[in-house]
Amino acid sequence: MEDLKQRLMEDGYFRQEELTFWDCDREKRVRIAAILSKLGAFAGYDYDARGLTHEVLWASREVFLLSRAALRIHDCPRARDLLDITTWENGAKGAHMQRVYEMAGQDGRIHVSCKTDWILVDPLTRKILRPSSFTAKPFTVCPKEIDCPEPQKITLPKDGLENLGSRQVRWSDLDGNGHLFSGNYGDIIWDALPADLQVRIPHTFYINYSREAGLGDVLQLWGFRDGEDYRMEGIGPNGTCFAALACF
Repeated sequence: MEDLKQRLMEDGYFRQEELTFWDCDREKRVRIAAILSKLGAFAGYDYDARGLTHEVLWASREVFLLSRAALRIHDCPRARDLLDITTWENGAKGAHMQRVYEMAGQDGRIHVSCKTDWILVDPLTRKILRPSSFTAKPFTVCPKEIDCPEPQKITLPKDGLENLGSRQVRWSDLDGNGHLFSGNYGDIIWDALPADLQVRIPHTFYINYSREAGLGDVLQLWGFRDGEDYRMEGIGPNGTCFAALACF
């Protein structure tokens, strides 16, 4: 069998991955949760390959947290598809460092494109730092246009909301930082969607990560349907943890 390829570039990182059954839903289509999980993973692969591991960044008291993401699904990947996934930094804007992604098939067609905003944080004080204070390396800029909308702030109206019940954070939800893993929000959202939307593929998906949720925290879920769009918010003990918008 041919080995899967990976390559560190001056301005980006490339790696091949085969989608497993775990990555996909009952129709063998990639889950939003699986796509979200790859955003953090590939940012980590990129920096690890440059010697900027989580431990190195923590020791420097400069770590990145995912703040917002936008996904565009051009052609939904399926189980056993081999994807060429590339990520690039894309400079900084305001308080955010930007990173973009493309997930392509073996014929070169783009299946999924993504844009993300990250915040730089002191892991000990939790203070948000300006991107200009990052000392490890200069930020690079993506050399191409990415066919995906920009991440956006998501809000729900005050009236007409659906009570979607609650979701407690369980042990299996936690990542190595002890908080609800960013990818798992995708499954929480899909489990709470109306049944007729659960089986559909969104052409665009947005999410805001506002507050971390820990073991035992209960998220109260609220939703709002507007035609082919569905907005959802999860409110934890200390306020909003996430807000999302799925466009079908």
